Amino acid sequence: MNTVDTVHRAARALLRRPLLRAAEQEEFRLVRSQLAELRSWFDANTGWRLHADADVIRLHKEPAVTDDATRPARDPRNRNAFGRRRYVLFCLCLAALERADAQIPLGRLAEQVLLLARGPAMADTGVEFTLSGRDEKADLVAVVHLLLHWGVLARVAGDEEEYLRGTGDVLYDVSRRVLSQLLVARRGPSTVAAEALEERIAALGAVEPPESDEATNRRLRHRLTRRLLDDPVVYFAELDDAEAEYLRRQRPAIVRRITELTGLVAEVRAEGIAMVDPEDDLSDVRLPEPGTNGHLTLLLAEHLAHTGAHEHRVEELQHLTRD
Repeated sequence: MNTVDTVHRAARALLRRPLLRAAEQEEFRLVRSQLAELRSWFDANTGWRLHADADVIRLHKEPAVTDDATRPARDPRNRNAFGRRRYVLFCLCLAALERADAQIPLGRLAEQVLLLARGPAMADTGVEFTLSGRDEKADLVAVVHLLLHWGVLARVAGDEEEYLRGTGDVLYDVSRRVLSQLLVARRGPSTVAAEALEERIAALGAVEPPESDEATNRRLRHRLTRRLLDDPVVYFAELDDAEAEYLRRQRPAIVRRITELTGLVAEVRAEGIAMVDPEDDLSDVRLPEPGTNGHLTLLLAEHLAHTGAHEHRVEELQHLTRD
């Protein structure tokens, strides 16, 4: 296999799974063999940092925009989206695990979460936990399953269903290497003084204002490349004036670099750009997708194609779906 093909496969593996563990031997070895090439590319084109040690490879993907709510964290078992309670529980679990021993029972983790939930930092959030009912325990278990999926925890003995029924406990190993690489932020959350959620999220990834034309162009290149790699479509109307002008001038170079690294192919239309995957494995949602949702999507797409997407509002499509 030549080097170009190997880099191509390694980049796609990393975009599919930005956090790889040594236990995932084939992909881990593949990406590790191309670290220098991948580090250089992501640093120059996205500003994403690529960490690698003996146990973990982590691409620290910072989003181009921070207000996109279309891709929430999900329970790996049933794909149910996380709500606010589960996100708060997730953060509390990370705080508890950071102080934990190398092994921890689920019951002990629950106790530590409760202690943290009663602390002064939670006083003004309006979120309370007692973990006395099955629903609250199920939220904790959903968080645990996500941590298992990512490799922060590894089940040693027991079963979460026994914990939910109150008939048993579960013992986990804690991977501090993986835990230390979960947070993607340019500054520690505890150093952020802003109170509004949007301001706090923006502050986590804030960088110094560019001091030269070269730095301004580099930041524009990073933002646009991030969006083209992450988003199904980048719509021109959603770009600010500086982004739109830079993309107009540099589009051939940007999409060429993405294609060379990943194999994604640019489809340029009047309304925007989609980076299409001929290999069909970099998207989290495929079209057509089996099942009711996939069938409905195709029916709505056919309807829009015949009538013109600009003639419909979301409410009208919801009404059409109900009918």
